[in-house]
Amino acid sequence: MADELLNQSATAVGELIRTKQISPVEVTRRALEYAHAKNDVINAFVSFRDDAAMAEAEKAEKEIAAGEVRGPLHGVPMALKDNLYVAGEVTTMSSKIHGDFVSEHDATAVAKLREAGVVLTGKLNMHEYAWGIDNNSPHFGPVHNPWDLDKVPGGSSGGSGAAVASDMSYSTLGTDTAGSIRIPSAANGLVGLKPTHGRVAKFGCYPLAWTLDHIGPMAKTVADAAAMLGAISGFDHRDPTSVDVPVDDYLADLGGDPKGLVIGVEEDYFFRDVDSEIERLVRARIEDLVSRGATVKKVQIPSLRYSEWTELATSLSEASAIHHQDLIDRPQDFGADIRFLFYLGELFSSVDYLQAQQARRQIKKEFTAALGDVDVIMAPTLPVMAPDIGSAVADLNGSPVDLVQAFIRFTGPSNLTGLPALTVPAGLNGDLPVGLQIIGKAFDETTLLRVGGYVEESDPMHGRRAPNAA
Repeated sequence: MADELLNQSATAVGELIRTKQISPVEVTRRALEYAHAKNDVINAFVSFRDDAAMAEAEKAEKEIAAGEVRGPLHGVPMALKDNLYVAGEVTTMSSKIHGDFVSEHDATAVAKLREAGVVLTGKLNMHEYAWGIDNNSPHFGPVHNPWDLDKVPGGSSGGSGAAVASDMSYSTLGTDTAGSIRIPSAANGLVGLKPTHGRVAKFGCYPLAWTLDHIGPMAKTVADAAAMLGAISGFDHRDPTSVDVPVDDYLADLGGDPKGLVIGVEEDYFFRDVDSEIERLVRARIEDLVSRGATVKKVQIPSLRYSEWTELATSLSEASAIHHQDLIDRPQDFGADIRFLFYLGELFSSVDYLQAQQARRQIKKEFTAALGDVDVIMAPTLPVMAPDIGSAVADLNGSPVDLVQAFIRFTGPSNLTGLPALTVPAGLNGDLPVGLQIIGKAFDETTLLRVGGYVEESDPMHGRRAPNAA
């Protein structure tokens, strides 16, 4: 029974709670017991909220017993990335410098999860200050990929990805500046959604790069991601990038079939220099949709050739501005990898930064034009597979390539444009999962989630789960 309970998706266990087949108290107690025991293996958690979580579970149980059901996630326990503030509790950003930082307020997204009745079980390991993709933390230790404990889980939301894939958390939130939701979601066989910039308010989330940061769900299923997005979306005047637009009922809007769907494929950038098996699996998922009534149309986005430089010039400049004073006063307290990146960010001139914004504007213009002719654009999420922990390179069809550059190459453009992007499992390359990325029109997460559901229906993972899951 224990394994069956932990293996459930967030919405499935939420339904069991709503129909009183199981109590939030029982679910939370079991989730905490398992997470504590499993953390020695995965190292996904940096802190637990045992007493607070049990109190929240008891409150949820009383509300549900009284018929006051808040929604599909009411009473469901989950942990959060450790750059999302929880009032009165330590949020470290997996850093030494903020090792004792306590916020006076919840992040907007955290407050919204509380309103949805979610039980918060703890904080999850991440790459220091969210600026990295292997989650090999000098302060909290490396996170291990539940599919292969020797492999990186991706980052910066690596603890989030590993926690959900290993059943230590039913769902979670990640943050994404160059792919940090989608990279670990793909590497851990999860569904990960970077919403449209402005859809989810970022107040109370420690920034990496103001104009590129996003908050979004990381989940076991498309339905879970839809429920999570519905819970956290909405305008907040305290975030200057928040946009006041209607919030759809993403969970209710799932369904239908792919007949008539027009899929855009950009060959020159998104299918260049890709692991051959990743490419085969992604194209197979597209062909499956075609066999069910979808059509494919080739699109061109020539300015994508500038996207890698544009992403780095923007993110490094903004991140270095945020950390500038600490870089002067206490550089030794940063991990060596991000200290180097912050120093590098100080080398960009104002001319470099502003030229990057011009390139960024052109990339967005071309993406918008391409999406005017198709419903979504599909591509691999990552061009390479997750390497061993400690490796600075990945393998690309027998040749070593820089890990950071490779991992953000296909995810970064959606941060530059602010367009929504979803990754869903596309299958297994050997014993490791592969992600398919779906990019959509601004504020049209409904279509992305619906299309992700079409891919999920074909069961590309053939029922396989991480060996280190419950």
